[in-house]
Amino acid sequence: MVVTDGVRRVLDGGVYADPSVAPVLAAGTRVPGTDNTPRELSGREVEVLQLVADGRSNKEIGEALNLSALTVKSHLSRIGRKLGTGDRAQMVALAMRAGVIR
Repeated sequence: MVVTDGVRRVLDGGVYADPSVAPVLAAGTRVPGTDNTPRELSGREVEVLQLVADGRSNKEIGEALNLSALTVKSHLSRIGRKLGTGDRAQMVALAMRAGVIR
């Protein structure tokens, strides 16, 4: 049933997250920063970063999350500041190593 619901959501243009991770997304996720200080990513920032990892453009991410491409760019800018890099690939790599995204 969970798989069916997730597939339906994605096919309808939404985003699916396993219910077991909902509390983590709601509370924000801690990602080690480059200065060894944990930085928190919001649930939305994690969603955006996961879509970046999936190879989506800012426009495609905006369409998937019902955001403008400019808002996606703002999220990526904040993520970059928190992770200490403006490079999309490095953001993804850091978040994957920290276990924040797959």
